[in-house]
Amino acid sequence: MGTLVCFHAHPDDESIATGGTIARAVAEGHRVVLVMATNGDHGETPADLAPGETLVDRRRAETEASAALLGVHRLEWLGYADSGMTGWEQNHHDGAFTNAPLDEAAERLAAILRDEQADVLTVYDWHGGYGHPDHIKVHHVGHRAAALAGTSRVFESTMNRDALARLINAAREMGAMPGDDGFDPEGPADDGNPMGTPETELTHRVDVAAFVDLKRASIRCHASQITDSGFFAQMPDDAFAMAFGSEWFIRIGADHPLRDGWLFE
Repeated sequence: MGTLVCFHAHPDDESIATGGTIARAVAEGHRVVLVMATNGDHGETPADLAPGETLVDRRRAETEASAALLGVHRLEWLGYADSGMTGWEQNHHDGAFTNAPLDEAAERLAAILRDEQADVLTVYDWHGGYGHPDHIKVHHVGHRAAALAGTSRVFESTMNRDALARLINAAREMGAMPGDDGFDPEGPADDGNPMGTPETELTHRVDVAAFVDLKRASIRCHASQITDSGFFAQMPDDAFAMAFGSEWFIRIGADHPLRDGWLFE
């Protein structure tokens, strides 16, 4: 058995990007450590915060519930502030993750990797899937931390852009999604680049079909984030299973083409 460390930018990213992989690793007897770079303090603020409760308090509680549901053995927070989307004023705040000195942030993660004697680390692709500054920072910090700690097995979590396009086209043909909604996975995302990664650049499709119910329940733990959790929570079961029965990765140093595989193989 081995140890998997999943490094994510904000609360709920762990559910959406790698919830199935986490649940599968736990089910197979591996140790899973979840590391959050930021507190998610620029997410959506729910109307039902209790007196004295902050958005950070709520999102921490939601992440603890998500982690417990997935079976995560250890949850750590690096303590940086959410940088907001590209172009937001928060991009320039001193405490924002995107402005953290690379080696300082990487050493915080590397200390966890060393302590856990991590076998596998997941980060994001070069543009963080959709260009969010904190996701891009996860990519750079994660790779630097792996080098500092000597963690050689690194996987970049991403979206399969071609599979997403096929899924959207099929949904539109079936009338399950409006054809004029304007969403185009080949169009510019937060940083101007298309979402995710072309299929030809991926190395691993991880089968998590047996864990989609857990993944979805984990997403629902993040109820404060209506734009994310609400959309995924309301999808029909068969559509959700089709969209999220696979999770996609690029293994650093692996040869292409894309294959069915697993992080511990």
